Amino acid sequence: MAGKLLMGKKELERFGAMERVKAGEMTLVEAAVKLGVSYRQAKRVYKRYSEKGAAGLPHGNQGRASNNRIDAAKREGALAAYREKYGDFGPTFAAEKLLENEGIAVSAETLRRWLMAEGLWRRRRKSNPHRSRRERRECFGELVQYDGSHHKWFEGRGPSCCLMNMVDDATGTTLSMLFEQETTEAAMTLLSRWIAKYGIPQALYGDRKNSFVISREPSVEEQLAGVQPRSHFQKACAKLGIEVLVAHSPQAKGRVERSHGVYQDRFMKELRLAGISGMAEANRFLEETYLPAVNAKFARPPACPQDGHAPVLGADLREIMCFEDTRVLSRDFVVSFERRLFQVLPGNRPKPRPGDKITVRVRLDKSLDLYFRDEKLSVREIDKDQRKEAA
Repeated sequence: MAGKLLMGKKELERFGAMERVKAGEMTLVEAAVKLGVSYRQAKRVYKRYSEKGAAGLPHGNQGRASNNRIDAAKREGALAAYREKYGDFGPTFAAEKLLENEGIAVSAETLRRWLMAEGLWRRRRKSNPHRSRRERRECFGELVQYDGSHHKWFEGRGPSCCLMNMVDDATGTTLSMLFEQETTEAAMTLLSRWIAKYGIPQALYGDRKNSFVISREPSVEEQLAGVQPRSHFQKACAKLGIEVLVAHSPQAKGRVERSHGVYQDRFMKELRLAGISGMAEANRFLEETYLPAVNAKFARPPACPQDGHAPVLGADLREIMCFEDTRVLSRDFVVSFERRLFQVLPGNRPKPRPGDKITVRVRLDKSLDLYFRDEKLSVREIDKDQRKEAA
């Protein structure tokens, strides 16, 4: 308020000391020690006090606007853009988009203060139980966490879908893709993309979903053979030398769970700003725009510079990432698989006999082949009517 002198604790202490110096009760040297300033500073303070009295003690800029203050028009422009486009964005993400899309440069902390003053945003604090923090793995590719996130990614503009996500434990590098459902086929497709981009990881860490692992007890036949039941995904990983680890709680695979939170905050809003409402277009946006940006922003260097991935070395992922089932060859050299009939042709070497076990391999592109002792068989598909006529 004009005409009113505002004095803080420091000014009041200086006022009392200067009064005692003026009255002869204290020397200027003693006043400097009491105030914790140098003798030269005490002389300057006493000079201002002698000339202006108590008014000379506060700082000369008191009551003036800061030279670093942000223009009011800029503040109003930022707040108006936030209300119009970014109403559910956090201050950090909103500050990035204001600079990227609106050309308004403002720090996240300044924007946070403005939003809180206007009642547009408030801190969200979560009270979580204490858990011991697990240290990151040292090498990139030593352990990769994977999981699916079911969410309204298009906010009602498009179909419901699931985001399959892989996150490296050492660096936080993420690779993701949208699918209709969280299936074994989706997991194999995403893992194939990771291997093509980075190499074969040493281990994967996921939860106990039947799409990825089998938790049932072994059958009698499996017990006699001394093998544990494995899912198609586990079988494919075993061929590549990838260990599949099972998490027993969401907190155990916390890196991928926290990565889901980033996607549900940033990726969903990026889709809204880009006007994307289809899965194919969203996956192109993921690969070309979002993933390079989010990895550049959040990924960190590993503790050990050595890459933990193994090279592919000519492995045919198309033949590895597939579904394999076993069928028994009938007396008329026919294999039945999912209501389809396949006639094994003569001339195959080695030649299967009735009662032999035939491996049926279905690839991700839905192509199908039959194998006997790891050799591809020449077959011809027949329908049931043709088989009845031949009989």
